[in-house]
Amino acid sequence: MSGRLKDYLLPLGLLLLGTIAIAATNADLRLASRFYIGHGWPVGDLPLWHFLYRIDRFPAALLGIGGLLLAAFGCYRPAWAAWKRSGVFLALLVILGPGLLVNNVFKEYWGRPRPREITQFDGTKQFLHPWQKGISHKGRSFPSGHSSAAFTMIAPYFIYRRTHRRRALAWLTGGLVFGIFMSAARIAQGGHFLSDCLWAWGMVHLTAVALHHLMGLDRRPELPGSP
Repeated sequence: MSGRLKDYLLPLGLLLLGTIAIAATNADLRLASRFYIGHGWPVGDLPLWHFLYRIDRFPAALLGIGGLLLAAFGCYRPAWAAWKRSGVFLALLVILGPGLLVNNVFKEYWGRPRPREITQFDGTKQFLHPWQKGISHKGRSFPSGHSSAAFTMIAPYFIYRRTHRRRALAWLTGGLVFGIFMSAARIAQGGHFLSDCLWAWGMVHLTAVALHHLMGLDRRPELPGSP
């Protein structure tokens, strides 16, 4: 199996298996029910989870702005020219992943109700699995916008994966941990289901894979030292 094919099949397989496992074990509702206490979501108001909610998409926005600056410096400073494509990659991932695909397409039009909106938790709407489309603009649970922005912090992994393996793994690990903590916050707040957060990661990761190959980051020569 080629490396390019594996880059797509591995996350797709994890998404499929994860979605099946969550549905088979009723993990979406079972996990959400652990945080629904006394007709509310008090755990989500604890300082750590509230802080994560408040920072929202700020780290991803900084990453995208940093990418634009890197691309600009690459255009006008020869010493930074090798980093121009990496900067464009970072900016495009932020715009196309959490920006366009997650927030402006699926969250707007898929129509999955949030945990706090469904009848199981004193809401008025019907629970839907992630593959069940609801009414557009009437449910914004699928996927998680906060989680997708947090998972975008894995982006430098795709820049360094060929040339600086240890640095790449550090970014991948840090981005995944940050995304998992953000997902825990949103689940605890009744804002999203576990499967919403799983697909937030999947959409970001697959967008990064597509950009990585389309922009030729998997074929370019070794990068110079970090800017």
